[in-house]
Amino acid sequence: MSRIGNQPVSLPKGVDFKLDGESVQVKGPKGQLQMSVAEGIAFEASADEIVVKRASDSQRHKANHGLMRALLANMVHGVTQGFQRDLEIIGVGYKADVRGSELVLNLGFSHPIHYPFPDGITIAVNGPNKMSVHGIDKEKVGQVAAELRGFRPPDSYKGKGVRYAGEYVRLKAGKSGQ
Repeated sequence: MSRIGNQPVSLPKGVDFKLDGESVQVKGPKGQLQMSVAEGIAFEASADEIVVKRASDSQRHKANHGLMRALLANMVHGVTQGFQRDLEIIGVGYKADVRGSELVLNLGFSHPIHYPFPDGITIAVNGPNKMSVHGIDKEKVGQVAAELRGFRPPDSYKGKGVRYAGEYVRLKAGKSGQ
């Protein structure tokens, strides 16, 4: 019995749910999202909630049951409130700046990094050392944040680099002198 899959997904006012054969579409005030439905999964929609059902108790259907419910809940949350991921830049001379529709990062390399905004994603720079990634698709927001962090991951000796807000980086001891 799936504990996550059996929970209904509530639909706030202003959110439309539409099932088109093998795809699900959710439309809300911030935009619309679409995903394909896994085999053996069905949706029962009422006025204010959606219940996810599975065809059998096979291992694949059980796994997809909870997955489809979680993805649907993320879609509803995304089109109503959106998702945000905050990043911090640590290091002398390291900074970020937005120019038009691209992010310019100075991370200690001989050249600045120009990162164009993907579709559906906005990046805000809150001061020279803080930035936040906003969007309605949770997967895309997390992927963009991971790509930005990947340009200069936190160093394990000095802690310099790009890290998620609140991320703890354990520093190693350097060389021990004689």
